[in-house]
Amino acid sequence: MKPDLSHQYTCSNIDWAAISHLFELVGWGKRDPADVQNAFLKSSNVCFVKNLNEIIAIGRTVDDGKYYGLIVDVVVHPEHQGKGIGAEVVNYLKSKMSGYKFVTLTSAPGMEGFYEKLGWKKQKTAYLWPIDSKQEEQHAL
Repeated sequence: MKPDLSHQYTCSNIDWAAISHLFELVGWGKRDPADVQNAFLKSSNVCFVKNLNEIIAIGRTVDDGKYYGLIVDVVVHPEHQGKGIGAEVVNYLKSKMSGYKFVTLTSAPGMEGFYEKLGWKKQKTAYLWPIDSKQEEQHAL
């Protein structure tokens, strides 16, 4: 753990408006804080990284508890990127799915190298049902 950083693994006392703003800061668009809270509350594992009292990184998992797990919403505040914080979040979440048969994630456009440095491999047979043309352009072959 880096100096002045703390980790929280529950959704207690989280400022959901600040989390929503974090998504905007990284270019993922505006998300309603209540919807973000609902999504995190339904997640199997969550990770919040704080610098003093400010949340600067997040991530969560969606899984069935045994076979399939997905790491989602890994976000690091732009001012704190490149310091290993995102790797800590990803590695923590991956460790919570030890023993699963299939653990996946979808990289944000341009972040593929980050995950490859952590040992993640591109899939040969993954498919996406695009919700719009932007998602198709960013994620589909």
